[in-house]
Amino acid sequence: MGFKAFFDTNILAYAFDRSSPSKRDKARNLISRWMPSGNMILSTQVLQELFIVLTRKLRPGLSADEARNVLKSLMPLEIKIIGPEMIFQAVQILKENAISFWDALIVSAALSSRCKVLFTEDLNSGQTIAGVKIENPFK
Repeated sequence: MGFKAFFDTNILAYAFDRSSPSKRDKARNLISRWMPSGNMILSTQVLQELFIVLTRKLRPGLSADEARNVLKSLMPLEIKIIGPEMIFQAVQILKENAISFWDALIVSAALSSRCKVLFTEDLNSGQTIAGVKIENPFK
């Protein structure tokens, strides 16, 4: 793992999803392999979305305190702060690739972090967007 990889919210959320044991196990395995490497990258957008998914969308969901502890456990990772330049870059990415703004912002954060790969379930696995390879670890 001599390169950086960006993790989208859905990969992290599946690590806590009791309703999908297969995806939960794959997500946990992927995270446990990448987290110690120092090459696992997240963004502030991912942290915000993860809190909402963990507390409002998972069934059963986590309490706010439990979700906060999950976020705290991710603090040793490199966290890309979303700034204006990434927002404008995301607009360009969405125009060139016909993807949602939020997905384009994830790609922009990955690109700004110099990631070679973006682990996500939301985009086409195998596709390269703005030089970042999309990989769906559940396929």
